[in-house]
Amino acid sequence: MRIVDFHAHVIPPDLVGAMRSGSAPDDIRLEMADGRPWVVHPQGYRYALLDAFHDVGARLAAMDEAGIDLAVLSCPPTLFLYWTDPATAVDAARVVNDGIAKMVAQAPDRFAGVATVPLPDPEAAAAELRRAVRELGLKGAQIGPHAEGVPLDDDSLRPVLTTAADLDVPLIVHPYYVGSTPSLDDFYLTNLQGNPWQTAVCASRLILSGTLDALPTLDVALVHGGGHLPYQIGRLDHGYQVRPEAQRPTMPPSSYLRRFHYDTLLYRPEATRWLIEQVGADRVLYGTDMPFDMDGGPLHQQLGDGLSDDVMAAVAHRNAERLFDLTGRC
Repeated sequence: MRIVDFHAHVIPPDLVGAMRSGSAPDDIRLEMADGRPWVVHPQGYRYALLDAFHDVGARLAAMDEAGIDLAVLSCPPTLFLYWTDPATAVDAARVVNDGIAKMVAQAPDRFAGVATVPLPDPEAAAAELRRAVRELGLKGAQIGPHAEGVPLDDDSLRPVLTTAADLDVPLIVHPYYVGSTPSLDDFYLTNLQGNPWQTAVCASRLILSGTLDALPTLDVALVHGGGHLPYQIGRLDHGYQVRPEAQRPTMPPSSYLRRFHYDTLLYRPEATRWLIEQVGADRVLYGTDMPFDMDGGPLHQQLGDGLSDDVMAAVAHRNAERLFDLTGRC
């Protein structure tokens, strides 16, 4: 069965070179530790620079080992750079997107790509999304659930969402952080619980604000299985019934669950199968988070046994082919 991984991160080689030379944006640099290079952000976050991040041959070898036929490449969310000045974020997005397009060109039968866009400058972000799709051939964009506290449903960010809808390309919402998160710094909770929480809050706001009603053709993909959203959707429905603040959407919140797509990164087959039952097999896509250490593993490990061949095929490749318009690469 063909396998498409839509949650797959890379750092373009040109940006790695800038990190080595000390010329990368936001003073991101490489440091040696434990005999290998680490990406170090001035805000404190750091992670090992594995070859699979930036070396096409190494990435293809890792995909082969995992049984992945095609990966939809995106940058790590640590490279969103929303916290820098807008001009830096704009320039960095162009470098990242050009670099991802170059990686795709090296193995077009194995890679597709999505852009990053500088959300703090919405008009520039919309323009970069158009450039990335029309000129670079990228298949959409990966964005944060907020832009340094400005939520995606804010009117100021509407040009980005409208442009994605007009271009008929999806937005992948991926939580981000590079520094300290009060109350979550211990035990890696910033990632383990903070990331799913960010996603759930963002999706809830898109529903409750009426944004999904206003943009009926917008496609949004939520990583990490949608965070806490599917599990707590009954709470949103109850709030919709009893709280006037939650009654802006035209339908109960649960009616919007199928407006989103979700990845399989829940780390328990029972949870992933439950998600499929709630939102439908046509809304769930295989994702790994490769090559980070939170990689969810092969498809059979994420889904377990008992699903029909048709459901497995939908999650493994058909949904990604449809959402990212991968016809011709499959």
